[in-house]
Amino acid sequence: MNSGHSQDQWKSVRDQMVKGQILERGVRDCLVLEAMRRIPRHEFVPTSSIESAYDDCPLKIGEGQTISQPYIVGLMTEMLAVRPEDRVFEVGTGSGYQTAILAELANTVFTSEVREKLARDARLKLNSIGYKNISFRVSDGSGGWLAASPFDCIIVTAGACSIPQKLLDQLRPGGRMVIPVGDPAGAQTLKFIRKSGDEAIDIQDTVPVRFVPMFSSTGGPSGWNKP
Repeated sequence: MNSGHSQDQWKSVRDQMVKGQILERGVRDCLVLEAMRRIPRHEFVPTSSIESAYDDCPLKIGEGQTISQPYIVGLMTEMLAVRPEDRVFEVGTGSGYQTAILAELANTVFTSEVREKLARDARLKLNSIGYKNISFRVSDGSGGWLAASPFDCIIVTAGACSIPQKLLDQLRPGGRMVIPVGDPAGAQTLKFIRKSGDEAIDIQDTVPVRFVPMFSSTGGPSGWNKP
């Protein structure tokens, strides 16, 4: 597989990815599956990794970051149960691939990325594809995005030691959050959170995961990861 493949060939590979990696592992949300069939994942990875763009694994995208395994992207998105009217906040834009999935499903996506180069590249890519419902910010996401809150959904795509209170505060009653929690450099658990009232929070442990650790704008581990 190479960058010279036709659009039909890329579409065939995406269909195989969805069937073999996403659907067969239990992701059933038709809107999520269709979004993953449409979005050209190979355009969100470095040229050197394009042959592996649809493989069943995360891939390095530079700056010490990765684009998540396709299954994890599908699983986290399904857990959020994004509706067409929803406002979604994403902590960790990364390559922009997960952002694109969210933008296919939500009314508006607000996404933050602490690394300026990744943020710039993702914005250029997403704008070139034609998304008009994404707002970008260079930030570690630790304080959320107060001016745009409250959010119906929040997704965190980096490992944290604890669930940030400021993100919970900016989640609308009835809202959903998914976040990997545990050792930012080791084993983590993907947690699903539902806010049933102003302060009532239901937290469920789902599957073991391993995400890159959250970092602050100074380049070190973000302080909101500390227990």
